[in-house]
Amino acid sequence: MPDLDLLLTFLEIYRAGSLTEAATRRGLTQPAVSGQLTRLERQVGEALFVRSRRGVSPTGRADDLARRIGTHLDQLRSALDVLGDGGTAYGGTVRIAGPAELMTARILPALAPLTGRGLRLRITLGLAGDLLAALADARLDLVVSAVRPTLRNLVATPFADEEFVLVGPPILARTVDAGLLAGDPVKALAHLPLVAYAEELPIVRRYWRTEFGRRPPNGVAVVVPDLRAVLAAVVAGAGVSVLPRYLAEPALASGSVEVLHRPQVQPLNTLFLVTRAGGPAAPSVALVHGHLMERSRAWSSL
Repeated sequence: MPDLDLLLTFLEIYRAGSLTEAATRRGLTQPAVSGQLTRLERQVGEALFVRSRRGVSPTGRADDLARRIGTHLDQLRSALDVLGDGGTAYGGTVRIAGPAELMTARILPALAPLTGRGLRLRITLGLAGDLLAALADARLDLVVSAVRPTLRNLVATPFADEEFVLVGPPILARTVDAGLLAGDPVKALAHLPLVAYAEELPIVRRYWRTEFGRRPPNGVAVVVPDLRAVLAAVVAGAGVSVLPRYLAEPALASGSVEVLHRPQVQPLNTLFLVTRAGGPAAPSVALVHGHLMERSRAWSSL
């Protein structure tokens, strides 16, 4: 069985994609890291990386090994760190990314207490595809994603469910025929202008197809790539839209918007915490991952 030092070095090489970078992280010389890797490869009976001028690329055996040992080693290192500092402070910098609206409304408030104990956060906001690609390239440590990743070296943990609601301002809500809505909701809602996140109507289109079995025939009044701005336009009377409940809830509570359609089963979308294969890259990342998983249990659906 490989000793712990060999596995720790392997994991750093796997995550860094470079013997030089792994040596820096482990506090060793590059020849020492190369020697440890050679010893480990002899013990497992095959090569774990393909060397090139740009670094090293993991083999399928390396991917499998990283998945099996990564989380366990991170938990061990995290436990040792806590024992070493009395459990009173957190070190390290975590590069975390996700959609702007969710990061603003839920993720940053949840993580803020950790910064008071020494944790440093570097936040990136953007679209899931771009952020997941950056994570796969080791430019990020953790991504909150509404899309399950397909890249081989990423691992997704189900995190929370977004609940979506179709909302509009009271003045437009009063123009919807309740009887027609019960029998032919597409026709009942067809006169209402839409406020959308993008020209392709990604969230609105999904709601219509899920609940009504077709695309919305409605005209599009406003397109703005920020769900907070979408809500502001709806409140101002520009049209109706589909929004995550966590974002619409304050406006619903104040009466600025109303729910226009109530499905028998509320549409949900699963959110994921995504890391590179092998688990969180450092004790500080493991801390953030675990903290968000714990906080999400109190959120139910978002």
